Amino acid sequence: MKTKKLKDIQGFTGTVLIPVFETYSKSLVPIEYHGVSVTSKVFYGKKDTHYTVEKYDCTHIFIGLGKAIDYKSLKTIFRRISANQKELFGSEVALVIPENFTTEQVEAVISGMLLGTYDLGHYKKTEKHPFLKEGFELALLSKKELNPTVAKAIKIASAQLEILQLVDLPPNKVTPKYLANWANESGNKFGFEVEVLGLEASEKAGLGAFLSVGKGSQNEPQFVIMNYAPENADAKTKHVGLVGKGITFDTGGLNIKTSAMLQMKCDMAGGAAVFGTMKLIADLKLPVKVTAIVPCAENSVDAKSFLPSDVIQSYSGHSIEIIDTDAEGRLVLADGLSYLIKNFKPEYIVDIATLTGSAMGTFGYECAALFTNNDAVSKKLQESGDAVGERLWQLPLWDCYAQDIESDIADVKNYSGKPVAGAISAAKFLEYFTEDHKAWAHLDIAGVAFGDDEFAKSKHASAYGVHLLTKFIENL
Repeated sequence: MKTKKLKDIQGFTGTVLIPVFETYSKSLVPIEYHGVSVTSKVFYGKKDTHYTVEKYDCTHIFIGLGKAIDYKSLKTIFRRISANQKELFGSEVALVIPENFTTEQVEAVISGMLLGTYDLGHYKKTEKHPFLKEGFELALLSKKELNPTVAKAIKIASAQLEILQLVDLPPNKVTPKYLANWANESGNKFGFEVEVLGLEASEKAGLGAFLSVGKGSQNEPQFVIMNYAPENADAKTKHVGLVGKGITFDTGGLNIKTSAMLQMKCDMAGGAAVFGTMKLIADLKLPVKVTAIVPCAENSVDAKSFLPSDVIQSYSGHSIEIIDTDAEGRLVLADGLSYLIKNFKPEYIVDIATLTGSAMGTFGYECAALFTNNDAVSKKLQESGDAVGERLWQLPLWDCYAQDIESDIADVKNYSGKPVAGAISAAKFLEYFTEDHKAWAHLDIAGVAFGDDEFAKSKHASAYGVHLLTKFIENL
């Protein structure tokens, strides 16, 4: 989506989008713009309402914002307008930017409008959204210089759109190899290095936990390593490490899932968030070094599948007793974390994964679970999430939970076997492989990465994590 600036509305013909902060239902002063007057009896700016008026060869859409509005709500409102009112959009669309809008509010509006072009019907013949048609330019009516803000908003939404697609596409399309190819293509386009370890290279590297998960699949696992460095990077440049769970489909393995398997194409949403973050930070040219690892595998069922009670060797050298083959995400993350720490030594580490139903049981679909022993990292992540509407809430990593992953036969076991504290014991398992790193955080996004909302009839991706991680890195 391209934009252009208009000095004024005179002579414009087309659709005009007019954001309006709430007055009150009995206001005697009508809302006015471009000679169009709207009384409070029909519209007064209440949040999540809009009112359409045809006049002067223009379609005026007044959009209610409420008395005050947060970033996520503003973004959602304009995504809704973009998605649901597209029949009113022709080749000429103008957006009025209120004088009291902040930079963040402008960003939310533009991002929301572009996100509204997303169509879940990837295998349907559908007409292209007007905003995506060749030659379309969104006209912006504002006295301020908005080019940097608008450019950033478009980059944010573009990264999120790609991740929505990655997560929503079916698992016979999005295989580990597909993700590795996506990373290579994105790296070439946006300027970050990509190395992919296939089956033989992963065996040679000793990525035993990672390889165990993919043993039952005909699709070869791919261990994707990405490196971004800004221009003029030196020893003082901050270095962030990211690890994302890239399980392209999770049957549960031999501990096969008895429910909700249909949605398990989303089990790579954490890895997808890392892919989107790498694209976005490179596109924004952030002055931070980032190393990201996404272990991509399919947890399937076959005669070669790993077994409950197997003892496997991880990259770190620690042995792992397999209690449940459906606790596979933590295995690939363990090798990802160990490989990252040993070979790249980043100052900060964040891993992100659709890891446990326990996190979803705790928080529902409103926020992700955060685990870290670093108060500064916790605060920075939560502030970053609050700023963009991707909430986090911290759960404990107390030593008393370590007993849940103690094994008699191996150094550690991959599942507590208990019906309680599942998200915490999974986090304790990951912590075991961090070498006591002083600035590590784990994000369990099981409840927020994939779900129901107004934009489709079936469960679908949210792109949670892309903006959060980028904001965190940007604000370090």
